[in-house]
Amino acid sequence: MMHKYKSIETKTCLAKKRVAFVGDSRIRQLFYSFIKTIDPNQREVGIKHEDIPFEDKRSSLNVDFLWYPEANDSMKEQLISWNEGSVKPDVIILGSATWSIRLGSGSSKTLQQYKVNLTAIAVHLEKLAEHGEVYWVLQDPVYEKMLSDERKKITNKQLELYNEVAADVLNSIKRTGRSRIKLLASYRQAGLETITQSQDGLHMHESTRDVGAMILMNSVCNKLLRPIDGSCCQTLPPLNLLQKLSACFFLGSSLVFVVLHILGNNRHRRPVPSDIESLEEKKPATAAVPLALTAPFQALCRMGIIMGYFYLCDRADVFMKEQKFYTHATFFIPLVNIFVLGVFYYENSKETKLLNREQTDEWKGWMQLVILIYHMSGASAFLPVYMHVRVLVAAYLFQTGYGHFSFFWLKGDFGLYRVCQVLFRLNFLVLVLCLVMNRPYQFYYFVPLVTFWFVVIYATMAMWPQILQKKANSSGFWHIGVLVKLLSLLIFICVFAYSQGFFENVFSVWPISNLFELNGTVHEWWFRWKLDRFAVIHGMLFAFIYLVLQKRLVLSEGKGESLFSAKISKLLLSLSIVSFITYSIWASSCKTKTECNEMHPYIFVVQILAFILIRNIPGYARSVYSSFFAWFGKISLELFICQYHIWLAADTKGILVLIPGNPSFNIVVSTFIFVCVAHEISLITNDLAQVVIPKDSAALLKRLGAVTLVTMVVLLLARGTHGA
Repeated sequence: MMHKYKSIETKTCLAKKRVAFVGDSRIRQLFYSFIKTIDPNQREVGIKHEDIPFEDKRSSLNVDFLWYPEANDSMKEQLISWNEGSVKPDVIILGSATWSIRLGSGSSKTLQQYKVNLTAIAVHLEKLAEHGEVYWVLQDPVYEKMLSDERKKITNKQLELYNEVAADVLNSIKRTGRSRIKLLASYRQAGLETITQSQDGLHMHESTRDVGAMILMNSVCNKLLRPIDGSCCQTLPPLNLLQKLSACFFLGSSLVFVVLHILGNNRHRRPVPSDIESLEEKKPATAAVPLALTAPFQALCRMGIIMGYFYLCDRADVFMKEQKFYTHATFFIPLVNIFVLGVFYYENSKETKLLNREQTDEWKGWMQLVILIYHMSGASAFLPVYMHVRVLVAAYLFQTGYGHFSFFWLKGDFGLYRVCQVLFRLNFLVLVLCLVMNRPYQFYYFVPLVTFWFVVIYATMAMWPQILQKKANSSGFWHIGVLVKLLSLLIFICVFAYSQGFFENVFSVWPISNLFELNGTVHEWWFRWKLDRFAVIHGMLFAFIYLVLQKRLVLSEGKGESLFSAKISKLLLSLSIVSFITYSIWASSCKTKTECNEMHPYIFVVQILAFILIRNIPGYARSVYSSFFAWFGKISLELFICQYHIWLAADTKGILVLIPGNPSFNIVVSTFIFVCVAHEISLITNDLAQVVIPKDSAALLKRLGAVTLVTMVVLLLARGTHGA
């Protein structure tokens, strides 16, 4: 992967340095593309066949082009003067051959002289490489049909011969173990793809020259700035203290598991997974066998192996990574295939209530698959797709508001056990990844969002007076009380949303700043929070209205029955379809992301409500669901988080390549492993939740105290590590 350097990054990397381009008109082209990364306003205005200086005074950076079209004594003398002088270039880029071929008419004698000259030059280049970086640019191909008569002798066959000589001479020094001269060959590979776009057959198209400049920038600057999406030319960072402690913890757990297993203490039953929204455990058919002592250690052992795979995929230099290139086909073809597959797995629902468990799992499942395809294909570059995916993210938060409000309203369980269960299941994977992958909590932005809103929902419903459905049934006055609570929540949201300074001051206070800061600021948290700030309250309000209507028997939720009377059902269905299409038309006509994002918080709910009504008004639609999508919906959180490192790569900026040279097979293999890992992590989280969070209140409080202490130690260690 190649990082696309911006001007400020380039100036930071090259500050107080001297860069020299030495060669012919092709090197001059590369020089211009290079200085455009420093100053995008630069134009090719220099006089041909002369030296061209460039200086950026603010960063004390000098980049010079020196006209030496042939590898001869003149070039050698320039190199000698640098070696003997006190000021040497920090980076030197050289290359020549076309003038030698043209002036020598492509003769073998000229080629032999080129080899002699380059051999003499290489010695001085090697000395310069002791103090800086030296690159020899291999010759790009030419488009022979477009060459002028005086350049007809410059054939691709001749260029190959000259490249072989250059590689042989420079590598012969390398075989002595002394050479630091680098051959720049990847620029030539880019030229092979675009040479037909050349205007004169000799000089590269501007896009290819820009690629060459970026290759150089990555080679020179990656080891200094360490961009996550620059996968070449940088050494692996050493493990920090928290990563070492994490590795020791998982290794220790594995050893304990092996010892206990050998001793025979290995009988255990996997706990029945509970629902993260309602936490209702399914009753097993037989009596539960008590968990063995090995169960948590076995889970940690499996988690340690999985974290090792995460690290190898996206931190160690083991697997290749490639950049995303969006086309409509890479997004829409997989999308159609997934939905066709989902249709073949439709089954009858066990219940026919609006937004029943199977239906919400299905909803989360297909949304997650769309988001995965969106990230893999780089479809954020296409604005209509971007806006529809923004609605899907908002729909997840809508479901968060709907699910947790429904639970508190119906069951009134505000106990500490339930809160800890939800928080653990939401955050366990992300917290482990923060330690192992050395990433801040806010980097996995969706989990902080869902966690924050769960706490807000809990506080809203638990604070005095606690209003439950049982209490509201006795008097309609309590319904007004719920609406007052929701109105108070809306005011709370608006206060934060319309005062960015106040928002940033609140979330920048240590230690909570560790949860919300990314790259030293809470700006990313502000952006994510503000974008979907009304999604949760919309979900809560929808749940309240639905449950009240359900209790008053206004809705018909029998199998095959329309949700409302025939006339109302047809009217609402028609309005929903029109609203759904209208939003899509608006999203397709939106001009910029900034403009769209400003409107998004106020109108996304239109498409969400339209979808819910279309999916639930017809009785036959409410009576079936796709088990394929529902299966993915049960592990949607794990899929969303795991994709960062073991399906995508470079923290989502690229694509993981397990099998180079075969993109289709690579996607199949990496996807299979990715889905299996996500499913296994879901099971591990369920296993550990049963062990880590006891139902006994006294034991739970003791563990919370221990967790608080450990958390503070980790935060202090992290603060010390970053400070150092």
